[in-house]
Amino acid sequence: MKSMIKRRNFIKGSVLGAISATTPIVSRASGLFEVNKRSSRKPIAVATWDNRRATRAAIDVILKGGSALDAVEAGARVPEADPEDMSVGYGGLPDRDGIVTLDACIMDEFGKAGSVTFLQHIKHPISVARKVLEETPHVMISGEGALEFAVSQGFEKENLLTDEARKAWEKWVEDNDYRPINHDTIGILAIDEKGKMCGACSTSGLAFKMHGRVGDSPVIGAGMYVDNEVGGACATGDGELMLETLGSFLIVELMRQGIKPDEACKMAVDRIMKKYPELKKGGAQVGYAALNIKGEFGGFSIDKGYSIAVSDKDQDRLIVPDHYLG
Repeated sequence: MKSMIKRRNFIKGSVLGAISATTPIVSRASGLFEVNKRSSRKPIAVATWDNRRATRAAIDVILKGGSALDAVEAGARVPEADPEDMSVGYGGLPDRDGIVTLDACIMDEFGKAGSVTFLQHIKHPISVARKVLEETPHVMISGEGALEFAVSQGFEKENLLTDEARKAWEKWVEDNDYRPINHDTIGILAIDEKGKMCGACSTSGLAFKMHGRVGDSPVIGAGMYVDNEVGGACATGDGELMLETLGSFLIVELMRQGIKPDEACKMAVDRIMKKYPELKKGGAQVGYAALNIKGEFGGFSIDKGYSIAVSDKDQDRLIVPDHYLG
C-alpha cells in the first residue's frame, strides 16, 4: 500500500522524505536552484512528479537515435507497466465500481495528436493513443471503440486490477462513503537531438471516480499541450480544475509571449486561484511542468508536495518548484 499512501498524500504530503540522500535535488533555498531549474542541454526530458525512470528512459531512446515522439511514448510506458504505481496503467486504482479505466494522449512536433479515454484491459494506453495519431483521421477514441481499435492494432487484453489495487478499493468502499481520492498522472515532454519537441500524458484517473468519468489527461490543451515553435506543458492533480481552465494550453501561449516556463506555470496557477478563491483554504492540488524549445524548464503548483523530474545526457534531477499556498 506504500504507493497508494504516497498518492493519497498528494494534497498535503511532501515528496522530500521519499528522496534518497544521493539524489540530485534542488530547492529554492539552494543557490543552484536558479541555474538548474531553468535550463539544460538538449536532448532533455521533463515529467511531472518523481518520474526520473521515465525521463531517463526517454533520454535513452533519443541517444539511441529515436525521435521525441518515441521518447515520450517510452517514458510514459514506464509507470504504465509498474504495478506499484497505482495512478497509471497496470495496477492503477479502479473507479468506484472496481473497474480500471485508463486515459492517455500524445502529441507530435507537427501538432498532430492522438488520445484514448475510458479504455479498459490495455496496459499501455499511451501506445494506443499513438496509433490513433498515426493510423486514424481522428484525435480521440473512447470506451468500447477504443478497446476495439486497440485489439485491431495487435494490443492484448489483460486484467489490469492487481490484488493490491483491489484490496485498496474494497477498503475504500467500506471506509470512504464513495468520495473519490485525488491522485497522480504522468505528463512528459521531450526534445530530441534534432530540436523537435513532443509530449505525452497517461493516467488511470481519479481513484474511485464515478464509472465513466474522464479527466483532463487525455484532453489536448488541458492535461498536455505542445507547440514545436514554442514549447510544451503538462499537468497533474485535480482534473476538473484543469478541464475548466486549460492550463497546459495557456502556459504554452504565455511562453509564446516570451515568458519563462516557471513564471508561465505560476501565472496558470494564479488564474485558477483567482477564478476559484475558495481554493485558498486548501484541499485541492494542481501541478504544472513546462519546457520551452530552448531547453528551459520549470513548474509551479497550488500546494506543497509537488515535484518534477528532469533528465538530460548527463544526469537525472528532481526539482521541487514553488507553490501558491503555504
